[in-house]
Amino acid sequence: MDKSYSNSYKEAGVDVTAGYKAVELMKSHVARTKIEGVADDIGGFGGMFIPNMQGMKKPVFVSGTDGVGTKVKLAFMLDKHDTVGIDCVAMCVNDIICTGAKPLFFLDYIACGKNIPEKITSIVKGVADGCVESGCALIGGETAEHPGMMPVEEYDLAGFSVGIVDEEKILNKEDVQEGDVIIGLASSGVHSNGFSLVRKVFDIEKGESLNQYADRLGKPLGEALLTPTKLYVKPVLNVLEKAKVKSIAHVTGGGFYENLPRAYGKELNAVVKKGSWPVLEIFKLIQEKGNIPEHDMFNTFNMGIGMVLIADESEKDTILNSLKEDGIDAYVIGHMEKGDHSVIIED
Repeated sequence: MDKSYSNSYKEAGVDVTAGYKAVELMKSHVARTKIEGVADDIGGFGGMFIPNMQGMKKPVFVSGTDGVGTKVKLAFMLDKHDTVGIDCVAMCVNDIICTGAKPLFFLDYIACGKNIPEKITSIVKGVADGCVESGCALIGGETAEHPGMMPVEEYDLAGFSVGIVDEEKILNKEDVQEGDVIIGLASSGVHSNGFSLVRKVFDIEKGESLNQYADRLGKPLGEALLTPTKLYVKPVLNVLEKAKVKSIAHVTGGGFYENLPRAYGKELNAVVKKGSWPVLEIFKLIQEKGNIPEHDMFNTFNMGIGMVLIADESEKDTILNSLKEDGIDAYVIGHMEKGDHSVIIED
């Protein structure tokens, strides 16, 4: 049967046939993410997934949703769209694992000024890459053409993921105690937060500095900034199999000061030791170029630490060795002490 076609709708700015082409082009990428539990191919009205709950006493579903934010403006300017999908997946699944849950499936939503099938497919390729690396399935999504709402070359990207964990294995921040160690997992760069400030610091809208090679970064500025968010799912799940981790924080918007306190009780402080991990050059460059106070840097960016695990000191070596085996650089960056639910960054 012939696919539907509306010349009137096309004249209004929406080409439904472009949507059909985009779906056909992205199918191979979606297929790469298929895991046990996927119950249907894309194209239906809802993505279906049959979770394996064997061995679980009381399964709990954990959900997460997020977008990529204004980082997508760099993708527009560099005309590089195959990595922002990784960011979208990472921002969702990295949140989910903070509970101890394993991500099961992911859905994306792309709103665009004009549906250019090849561009949409490039975005979805990144989403699929992120799903494959995280071990979850891409079971659905939506592409919406919004002429008049945004310029034809622009889009916005958001996602949603669901994971599962046995209730007795849910991490509980109230287990964190004085003397516990804080282990920081290295980030890949700015990840997907603070880009409004980044764009202001480098005056990105002019577009001149993005392609300029930066010696201290070893690459053009735009390439460094567009580096996708690191996915921590598989390495952290492996750690949870080997060691007792009490709590986890994903260091996203709000940096250290907002995210670390979400991982421990109100009677504790996190004491973070500067110099205990290598701060990435991109953050040094941002701070110098923008003349940004150190407090604002730690309150906006991950500063080279994208996730923290809190555990008893006796678990330290097991955790560090497991992360090293999975290719994750990790460092003991501080400890917990009695306090008023603050974060203390000390020399």
